[in-house]
Amino acid sequence: MFSFFLSDLLPIIVVMLLGYASGKRHTFSEEQARALNKLVLNFALPAALFVSIARADRDMIFADTRMTIVAFIVVLGCFFFSWFGCYTFFKRTRAEAAVCALIAGSPTIGFLGFAVLDPIYGDSVKTGLVVAIISIIVNAITIPIGLYLLNPSARDDDKGSSGKSALVSAFKEPVVWAPVLATALVLLGIKIPNAWEPCFNLIAQTNSGVAVFAAGLTLAAHKFEFSLEIVYNTLLKLILMPLLMLLVGWLVHVDAQQLQMMVLAGALPPAFSGIIIASRFNIYTRTGTASLAVSVLGFIVTAPMWIYISRLVA
Repeated sequence: MFSFFLSDLLPIIVVMLLGYASGKRHTFSEEQARALNKLVLNFALPAALFVSIARADRDMIFADTRMTIVAFIVVLGCFFFSWFGCYTFFKRTRAEAAVCALIAGSPTIGFLGFAVLDPIYGDSVKTGLVVAIISIIVNAITIPIGLYLLNPSARDDDKGSSGKSALVSAFKEPVVWAPVLATALVLLGIKIPNAWEPCFNLIAQTNSGVAVFAAGLTLAAHKFEFSLEIVYNTLLKLILMPLLMLLVGWLVHVDAQQLQMMVLAGALPPAFSGIIIASRFNIYTRTGTASLAVSVLGFIVTAPMWIYISRLVA
């Protein structure tokens, strides 16, 4: 865990602080920060999602249907629980609740999945299976749902036409159709030639660094807050999701090692895609970015706890 902190978590904190310092020194204007978010959301993030999902194998997806079902139920359940809690208890708008769900209800599996699991459980087929399945659920299911709920036409009182318009608008976003296309290719058994990967990797590799730096800029643009809502978001992400992964997986007898990996994957900090979407549409940015910052620090404490508990139960 100490090695993981130095090699993976510390760079996130440092880059976010660089972005925060740059924002406070007005090195980047708010308009430039939005341009960075647009770069990530429309190009870097879709490329990163496409590459990470396209590497999966169709046989892997169906190798353990119990694990797939558990991950699907828990991630979707936490996503909608986050949306409902934010909308009902904290009196946010539906759009704000949608961004909250993308942050508090989604682990950053694409960025930190292998970085966390490989050093602890080894670079194995099981590790790749866990990361692939949760990546597909987060990126190809929750992001389209979140953007659908975020779309203004989805919040109209009109009937079918508004809902259809919101769905079409959501699927026009590269961050939606890219992971969905990659998932379809995986399910059809179509492999992207290895020689093509560099074409996507060059822009995809900018995703995480620019996303974290932009999160720091966003944090600097708003006064940092620590509220009950941030505590709620943090506990949902770092405590509730891994707890549900553990309980549901244990009840249906998921393989012991896969159960441990699922629990740790569920305990990962919020997905950076939610922060980028918040900044891109200027919705829920202050609370969302603060929730990310608190969760990253909280993960340093909760990760060893969940490793110990999951091994004990499994």
